[in-house]
Amino acid sequence: MDTKRSGRQARQVERAKKGGGMGRPYIVRNIPTYDVLSEENLLRIEAAADRVLAETGIEFRDDPATLDHWRRAGAQVEGGLVKFPPGMLREILKSAPAQFTQHARNPANSVEIGGRNVVFSPAYGSPFVMDLDKGRRFGTLEDFQNFIKLAQSSPNFHHSGGTICEPTDVPVNKRHLDMVLAHMTLSDRPYLGSVTAEERSEDNIEMSRVLFGADFVDQYCVILGNVNVNSPLVWDGTMTRSLRAYARANQAAVIVPFILGGAMGPVTNAGGIVQSLAETMAGCALTQLERKGAPVIFGNFLSSMSLRSGSPTFGTPEPAIGSMVIGQLARRLNLPLRCSGNFTTSKLPDGQAMMEGTMSMLAAVHCGANFILHSAGFLDELLSMSYEKFMMDADLCGALHSYLDGVKISDDELAVDAFAEVGPGNHFFGCAHTLAHYETAFWDSDLSDNEPFEKWEAAGSTDAAMRANRLWKKRLAEYEAPAMDVAVKDALEDYVAHKKAGMADAWY
Repeated sequence: MDTKRSGRQARQVERAKKGGGMGRPYIVRNIPTYDVLSEENLLRIEAAADRVLAETGIEFRDDPATLDHWRRAGAQVEGGLVKFPPGMLREILKSAPAQFTQHARNPANSVEIGGRNVVFSPAYGSPFVMDLDKGRRFGTLEDFQNFIKLAQSSPNFHHSGGTICEPTDVPVNKRHLDMVLAHMTLSDRPYLGSVTAEERSEDNIEMSRVLFGADFVDQYCVILGNVNVNSPLVWDGTMTRSLRAYARANQAAVIVPFILGGAMGPVTNAGGIVQSLAETMAGCALTQLERKGAPVIFGNFLSSMSLRSGSPTFGTPEPAIGSMVIGQLARRLNLPLRCSGNFTTSKLPDGQAMMEGTMSMLAAVHCGANFILHSAGFLDELLSMSYEKFMMDADLCGALHSYLDGVKISDDELAVDAFAEVGPGNHFFGCAHTLAHYETAFWDSDLSDNEPFEKWEAAGSTDAAMRANRLWKKRLAEYEAPAMDVAVKDALEDYVAHKKAGMADAWY
């Protein structure tokens, strides 16, 4: 075994026991959120969103049950267009929990979503994967499983994720079965299910009942569904039916508009925030009409575009600062928040990728996001999941654990006795205070090269991407699946086999 690696892992475990460092089931932030707008300006945004909801409205397509919900709640329904009296959605949202537990099959890995808690989850939804060896290609089930193994092997994540990449070698109508089975068997952390059709969402919820027990699932959240608005101001029936399936089962829907400024929303930051607030409140409120008290996450995905070329841009400053305002608005609604992530337009795991990703991740942690999807692997405008970028982002997530811990103050931390021992002009290397803390004092990167130039050059002059390439291969070679009850695993595999046998393959 690599003694350097085993030593690092031992330090991570020790820090986790003390409530710091990596290896915790989730982070409890010890730094404040960053508020950028005054009360007056927040009220103006909320008033503008109320006007959009009341005067323009939101269209709900191909889901009569959703329209019935809105009629009974007192909204104005004209065909598929729904208009909402000011304050109506906020009143409905009062029944949604401000914080909830998403349970993992290993109880030690259950996460708290809401409040001061922060949960990192891998990126989601890429049709392609890439690495330095094979380049860019369509994702496969093997790639999907590999990323679950890499996430499970890292102490820097808290969640297994969802559609980490599309397994394009599996029929479209059966992928959801293989994906969630992989999350359940290769990881013992929480996971997301499918939202591409109501029946697929229900399949994944039923698999969760096999894993946790039907009574447990009815009472507690064990699976999330990431549901997207068809911006601008349209909720498609595929999404609302899946949203309602999760809520009906007392599971959490993550409600997320995808607003590309200048295309699916205004070019101005304030306008995009108004739209995001209106669309997200409507989706969150619908979960409460389906099942009052069901957990729900207020989500957001602001992004920009190059107005000269029409190309999307990710990791830019305007959406990053916009996320700060979204955080303020979500806290006023008293809802858990999913916001921002590790976004980039770069096609390679390079300096551009890390600059853009770091900007958007810092926005996520400062805006108060509780559930951060897209924490690792996002490349190529979310079209590609990168093995090397995944490892580089995992390292950033590790650093953010320490960053979010803030600065601790105690007599020991203030180190007055150490100054007395060392005195003026001497070094602290061998003093008692340093020896007591040296194993856990600083975050320890898995990828950074801190050696002198000559030693780095003699070792091959590797850059971060090359080191990440070696590390993901090493992690996969060393991966061991977490223990699982054989009878439960057999029951899950039987369920998947039975469902697959009952339908013909569909590839679109």
